[in-house]
Formats: sequence, C-alpha cells, structure tokens
Amino acid sequence: MKNDLRARREAEDLSQEELAVAVDVTRQTINAIERERYDPSLELAFSLADYFGCSIEDVFEPDEA
Repeated sequence: MKNDLRARREAEDLSQEELAVAVDVTRQTINAIERERYDPSLELAFSLADYFGCSIEDVFEPDEA
C-alpha cells in the first residue's frame, strides 16, 4: 500500500524507533510499512494517522485493483 509515512515521520524529526514506540509496534514494522512491504492492520493505520493528526487517507493510498 502506497503511503507517505516516511515523509511525515521525517518532517516530525522522528526515528523509526521513536514512532514505533509511540504506536506500540516494532521498528521493523515501521520500516516494512515505509518500504511498502507490509500493509498495516486497520487498527495500526488509525493509530498512525491519529499520531500525525490526520486521516488514514492522508497517510495511505490503497493499491489499485
């Protein structure tokens, strides 16, 4: 799933580890999401969007079928 998680994280000057701790996942999970190798659960997507104060649609763009 396409996303701008890395850009948002870097704009906030956060490391992957800091963001991972904030949303209660591992650094590896954040890395995999940023590299578009892992699609987050709906719960995690909401947590990430909430952390950045935006909607899920602002962070994630669904793959076209």
